[in-house]
Amino acid sequence: MSHILDWVSVHQQMIYIVVLMVFLGIEVIGRVPAVLHTPLMSRANAIHGVVIIGAIIVMGRAEDDNYIALGLGFLAVVLGTLNVVGGFVVTDRMLEMFKKRK
Repeated sequence: MSHILDWVSVHQQMIYIVVLMVFLGIEVIGRVPAVLHTPLMSRANAIHGVVIIGAIIVMGRAEDDNYIALGLGFLAVVLGTLNVVGGFVVTDRMLEMFKKRK
């Protein structure tokens, strides 16, 4: 139990940042009506961009022998990148529906 409390006290600032990011994401996404799907995707892409940057920071600050942090950081970068790219593809398709055809 003491080991867990030591870890929490050492990483307290990062824990606060993650908790604040979760609440910020809920507030941003929760206030968008369903009609505004494309702007919601844009915001979701921005949030996932922040997740990617956070994962890169975690990987950069992790110790070389901390394989869990490195593995989770790498997984977060890969999944976040896939989500951003997929979000841009979906947004682009939706915007194509509103263009006038010749």
